[in-house]
Amino acid sequence: MKVGFIGTGSMGSMLLDAFIASGALMPQQIFASNRSLEKVNLLAQRHPGLNVCSSNVETVKNSDIVFLCVKPLQYKVLIDEIGNEVKPNQILVSITSPVQTHHLESVLTCKIAKIIPSITHLTLSGASLCMYGSRINAEDRLLLEKLLGFISRPLEIQESHVRITSDFSSCGPAFISFFLDQWIQAAVEMTGIGRENLTELAGEMLLGTGKLLTEGGFKPHELQERVAVPGGITAEALALLKQSLDGVFHQLISTTHAKYDEDLSKCNTLFGDSKT
Repeated sequence: MKVGFIGTGSMGSMLLDAFIASGALMPQQIFASNRSLEKVNLLAQRHPGLNVCSSNVETVKNSDIVFLCVKPLQYKVLIDEIGNEVKPNQILVSITSPVQTHHLESVLTCKIAKIIPSITHLTLSGASLCMYGSRINAEDRLLLEKLLGFISRPLEIQESHVRITSDFSSCGPAFISFFLDQWIQAAVEMTGIGRENLTELAGEMLLGTGKLLTEGGFKPHELQERVAVPGGITAEALALLKQSLDGVFHQLISTTHAKYDEDLSKCNTLFGDSKT
């Protein structure tokens, strides 16, 4: 199997690195292109044997599966470039949430899937969100999910839920890291403890909490009840958080959805699509 990557920026290079680190792909199986050839050459230096392509068309011609890792408003130009080169048996995988599977199926003859990855895949963990176009068959799904299974837990979702699920799987690491960073900074300022010590402690705590929620059988509210003894320190602090964060998460969801709707509208315009 030969796998192509068009776009080797933050997410494209992350996926490529994770697939190689996990053993899912050898560098010789990968073909990659980018607007900046220097970025692809750097990846080839990191992964000797990786095939550097001078154009996106070259990547498509050499690949069975192609991951499209470009920004939403770059898709139409990219599709115009590679559209005549794709084959019906190829699988093109978009990793950009506002670009819809029906957008791509309307202008391409190949098989279309959409996968939303997460930076957590660098540690071969986290969920990858999977959505499939109408031409994807059961064998195609198994192929994609077997590949993604090396670096994540593949989860099929409805495309209409891509934004809210991405808030947790893809944006979530940044949100949680922001919370921890603010907490750590306050602790350093108020107690003089070293930042490195607390950062290490926070990471271990977060890892253990994740295992309790995924392997330990706990739901979030059950974990709170187990830790927070009535009248104790944790209970007092939770009461403060509940009061201080009242409405914040509704605002967070409204913010991410508003940006998504804005990008979706632009993509609809690009692809001449009146659907909302």
